[in-house]
Amino acid sequence: MFSVLILTKNEEINLPGCLDSVKWCDDVVVLDSVSTDRTQEIARGAGARVEERAFDDFGSQRNHALEKIRFRHLWVFQLDADERFREELRLECEAVVGRDEKSAYGVSGRYIFMGKWIRHCTQYPYPQVRLVKVGEVRFRKAGHGQALEWAKRGEGNLREPFDHLNFSKGIEEWMDRHRNYAKEEAGRTLDLLGQPMGWKGLWAGDRMERLRARKRILVRLPFRGGAKFLYLYVGCRGFLDGIPGLVYCGLQGWYENRIAEEIGKLRMDLKKRS
Repeated sequence: MFSVLILTKNEEINLPGCLDSVKWCDDVVVLDSVSTDRTQEIARGAGARVEERAFDDFGSQRNHALEKIRFRHLWVFQLDADERFREELRLECEAVVGRDEKSAYGVSGRYIFMGKWIRHCTQYPYPQVRLVKVGEVRFRKAGHGQALEWAKRGEGNLREPFDHLNFSKGIEEWMDRHRNYAKEEAGRTLDLLGQPMGWKGLWAGDRMERLRARKRILVRLPFRGGAKFLYLYVGCRGFLDGIPGLVYCGLQGWYENRIAEEIGKLRMDLKKRS
């Protein structure tokens, strides 16, 4: 068996569905970032333990949980409020925990948008470390998320995914959130533009390295929003995802344009300071 950790901040809309998907678990812990809505009340009502810590970044939040919270089990699955556990994933996690071969396991999310799994243009599978053994891993801040910094016995990947309802609060909320993300991403993109192109990465055996190489190229293209749309809709076959795929690719192109706008603002600021 394993514990489940859910990170929250004002998630009264998403949390009930998330908790319902892990009702089989005998140790669910909600680490809340000082919500002002009914998040904590909903968590306690569903039988989850509630801990509280002001949010700084996701890496620090996850490290705090693994270092300070006493979980009932040695293994912990980290879930976000807008994500849903699947039975197939639970069975695979139990098998992996039983073998106890590595310290961390990556799990991919199936993006659910407009009631459909967007399989192609989300670049699925894209695993992130979610199942970890307490005391054997550490995270660091990476972008607006986190990345694995250290794993005592290495990491592996699971086959089964969870479901990610990234648009559960509506498209407008998603766009507001990504306007803020674009400001952070602009700074990272400027750093990326200073790095070598790395053409060889396009033919790397590792899929994640190929994706990183494609990003290094994308950020150098003119009309980035249109380029991102074409890459996802045509190159990644987003057209196979129907109308939801078309809308999703359009939103990703919009986000890429926001990043380009923020990069322009940063460059203007640099010129003024020089």
